[in-house]
Amino acid sequence: MAKKNTTHYIDNKEFFAAMCEWKDAISEAENQGEKNPPVTNYIGECFMKIAQRLAQKPNFANYHYKEEMISDAIENCIMYAHNFDPKKSVNPFSYFTQIIYYAFLRRIEKEKKQNYIKFKLIEMHDDGTLSTWFKENYFEKNNEKEALREFFRLSEEDLDRMDVKNKKKKGSTGPFA
Repeated sequence: MAKKNTTHYIDNKEFFAAMCEWKDAISEAENQGEKNPPVTNYIGECFMKIAQRLAQKPNFANYHYKEEMISDAIENCIMYAHNFDPKKSVNPFSYFTQIIYYAFLRRIEKEKKQNYIKFKLIEMHDDGTLSTWFKENYFEKNNEKEALREFFRLSEEDLDRMDVKNKKKKGSTGPFA
């Protein structure tokens, strides 16, 4: 029987030790009235490895703005690294994986909204070619709401929220008018 590869891409014990050392350095800097030290190279590499590995998972793999997702995730990790409490948890890997996961979801949500706005702007200035193509490819199969949901990969709640915004903005100009 073949041995199972137990080597992980991040050693959680080493990562925890590095986080503890960094947190101690922060406490020392605060006591002396100095600026907080930046995260170490090792901790930064761990953030990057976690983000890159999570971006390869099937639920995030096919987005063309994956680099933006990774950048947002690393930025969030650096911003909230000081919140990691070694007294509460000895697993920084899971703590930062959750931060990265939710940063990915926020970026996907932002991109969906931007795509919807772009589509609505193009639709407002359409000479007929876009609407013809869209109707041929999407409206024949579904109603308008379903076509938009499928085209932008939106949830039912997203569409309902956008409809509420449309109703509130009656008489206004813009992509949601």
